[in-house]
Amino acid sequence: MTTERNKEIVRRMVEEGTNGTNPAVLDEVIAPDAVDHTGPPGQVPGPEGIKQGLEGFRSAFPDAKATIEAMVAEGDMVSYRVTMRGTNTGPFMGMPATGKAFAAGSLTLVRIADTKVVEHWSYLDSGSMMRQLGLASR
Repeated sequence: MTTERNKEIVRRMVEEGTNGTNPAVLDEVIAPDAVDHTGPPGQVPGPEGIKQGLEGFRSAFPDAKATIEAMVAEGDMVSYRVTMRGTNTGPFMGMPATGKAFAAGSLTLVRIADTKVVEHWSYLDSGSMMRQLGLASR
């Protein structure tokens, strides 16, 4: 498996799966037993767990979009930085919709084995996002 092929797998996961243009791609690129190390407690493994998380996020931010800003790969690991943008039109984390938009950075690292994502770590600048939405003070 080349690093370029691994980057293409990740690019499809983000551009088609995360951005919702082809959610079925998540079944293709994420292993059934993949572990999301930064998912919520009790999240099921594999593409189903990722889909559940995305559905919850999309219910609060239906126009959410991740734009890949940078990507690097070495061996079986791919790291990428995205800017996540969206407008809060649905309840989020138990709080009512604000109608406000946000743009926040996110860093993610994935491990790939046999053409599938098998491990996932992601960190969104949620403090910045919450401030932009008016849900947190500085």
